[in-house]
Amino acid sequence: MTVTANHSADEVSASPETGAAPARPVAASARRFGLHLIGYALLVAVWSLCSLVLFTEYVLPAPWTVGAEMWHLASDGTAFVQFGASIVKIALGFAIGTVFGVPLGLLMGRVKYWKYFWQQPLLVLGNVPGLAFAVFALILFGIGAVGPVVVVAFVALPYVALNVAQGVEEVDRRLVDMSTVYGLGRGDVLKSVFLPSVMPFLFAALRYGFAMAWKVEALTEVFGGRNGIGFMIRQSFQEFSISGVLAWTGFFVIFILLIERVFLAQLEQRFFAWRGGR
Repeated sequence: MTVTANHSADEVSASPETGAAPARPVAASARRFGLHLIGYALLVAVWSLCSLVLFTEYVLPAPWTVGAEMWHLASDGTAFVQFGASIVKIALGFAIGTVFGVPLGLLMGRVKYWKYFWQQPLLVLGNVPGLAFAVFALILFGIGAVGPVVVVAFVALPYVALNVAQGVEEVDRRLVDMSTVYGLGRGDVLKSVFLPSVMPFLFAALRYGFAMAWKVEALTEVFGGRNGIGFMIRQSFQEFSISGVLAWTGFFVIFILLIERVFLAQLEQRFFAWRGGR
């Protein structure tokens, strides 16, 4: 009886600890979310203080004024139409850069000669300022949709090619030799050995390349676009609507956060679930 009672008491006393363990990740997530909210609230507070004390409403509109402008642009559909135009150009340009960047990266990773031949030009291309891309696109292609698409392709190309080349170089050569010994074809080796090694590097290139391409594409639209987020920023500036400029900038930030924190993060978790959270 004593043993049974003690055993039961141990089970009762251990049960809260067992139930408390899964609550720790939830508490950590809630804490991070709270810190994010505090950071955004502090940013809005500083913005409001600067608008009311240091500047005038015309020079720096208050957050509630910009929020009202964003609501107006979203309610009449203008925001969705202009973002759709920018997204189409980004997707097309990024697809072109990826189509050329992946084979080039595979070639650079497999053949040292091509790595030495292409590495420096790609590094130079990746460090060209976005402003220079925007100006050259306006000079070469004029006002229209071609310039932003080409600029995005050139921005994405070095990110994709260099990261894919690094992923190929990280492949364990012993696995390749073992696959050859067991009679696997070139396609099977590519799918079973190279692809799992390259995918993390390719995904990193897509994330950072997309963030950079989006900013450069918007800058190109400011100079030579007929529609899109950058074009609307320029139009608001020409109309002396500072609230409009800040509203479109706010849409830009929100969209980047949604793409980065929701879409790409979920996609990464699904693609690399086999790594067990590493």
